[in-house]
Formats: sequence, structure tokens, C-alpha cells
Amino acid sequence: MENSKQRIPETTLEALARNFFKETSAYGFQQVDYVRFVNYILDRAMGRQDGIGIQEKKLPVIPKKTKKGVLKSSQPPQLPLTGKNIKIRAFHREQDKSLLEKWVVDEYGRYFLLSLTTAKEINLDHLIENDFHIIGIITLHDDTPIGAMAYLNYDVMQFKAELRKLIGEPDMRGRGYGKEATHLWIGYGTETLDLKKIYLNTLDTNIRNVRLNEELGFRVEGILRNEVFVDGEYKDVLRMGLWRE
Repeated sequence: MENSKQRIPETTLEALARNFFKETSAYGFQQVDYVRFVNYILDRAMGRQDGIGIQEKKLPVIPKKTKKGVLKSSQPPQLPLTGKNIKIRAFHREQDKSLLEKWVVDEYGRYFLLSLTTAKEINLDHLIENDFHIIGIITLHDDTPIGAMAYLNYDVMQFKAELRKLIGEPDMRGRGYGKEATHLWIGYGTETLDLKKIYLNTLDTNIRNVRLNEELGFRVEGILRNEVFVDGEYKDVLRMGLWRE
């Protein structure tokens, strides 16, 4: 069925495209930039068709607080957190440090300790002992530990923290546990820790991770070009954030 609105003539579109190409070529656009730009345009166009802007999409509602700071709705979750397939319990240094030591040594796990803004590795002891770092251990329902979640640099004045996640057991990856754990951890951060802003950094090459974060409500806030030198090459870092009113 034809759209009731008159379509833009092909000649007009071509003229606009030529002008745009001329301007962006002078600016320094590369082929990949045109692809990214088209994606931005499509996102916004689809947002308007749906009646909502990209920045206006509804996010999970966080219970409001009274003047005394008490939640009006149900009591916020404390650790452990329980999901359909997993749980997240509190981190216990004596029994759990060896788990982290084992998990962070492989190709996947090392990013849990790597600062993607400095390319420097965080000391595990410092990660554990820092009072502004909060760690949880992901387990199956039979209490088998499979990974960890963390909030780094928990800022009680600015109500923000950096989220990190790790499925440490290789045979447990790719099963959706990371997404479920992140969803639980976000709820813990917003409802119990009263976080307004949760942010994370990820390599632009990790498209699967970016997509997972977007499904959970995160949005790319910025791109740090050639920010870190990892595995013999410079890589871009995406800063992603999730905001709650």
C-alpha cells in the first residue's frame, strides 16, 4: 500500500546526496563513517515512525523514594539476587579470591582487570580491597560459581559506578548467563545502591558485547579513537552508559 505522503523525487535525493558527499568528503569521512552515519539516520527515522525519539524510549521503572529515602514499593533486593537460571551472592575474600585468580588469566577473563582507558591492568588485591569496589559472585542454582559482577569506583556523591562482568568458566559462556547476571546487577545497582548512572567501557571490536549492552538499555555515549594499545594494535574504546531518572 502506497504511503499517503508524497515521496521525495529521486532527483532531489540524488542532489542532496551529492551535496552531503561533497561536504563530508571535505570533512574527512571514510567509507566506514558513511555506514555509521546511515545507521544513525535510520535509528532516528525509525524512532519518529514509532512515535518516540531515540532518547525517549521507555526504560524499566525504578521505585520512587519518599523524603526519608524509603522506597514506596517493595523492599530493594539485597544479595543474593536470584534469577531464572543463576544467582549472584556476596563476594567472600577467603573463598573467592582463588576463583578470580583462575578466571582472569585467559584471553576472555583478562579484560575484567584491564582498564580500557589506560590499558593498564588493575591489581587483583587492589580490586578486592578497595572500599569503593563492589563484587558479586555469579552461581548456578546449585551454588556452582561461574563468574563475577562488579561495580568499580562506586561514587556515593554522584550516584554512579562502572559496571564489569565476567563469566569465568569457559564452558558456561554463550548460554545467556552474562545477560541475566547483568540484568540482575543493574537492578541491584539502581534499587539498592541508588545508582543513577551506570557506565562501562568496551572495545569496538566486541560487537556481540555491544549488542548485549544495548539490549539491556545502555547507549554508546562516545568513541575514544585509538585509545588503547592491546594485542599489538591500537583499538577504539566505546563508552556506554545507562541513566535512570
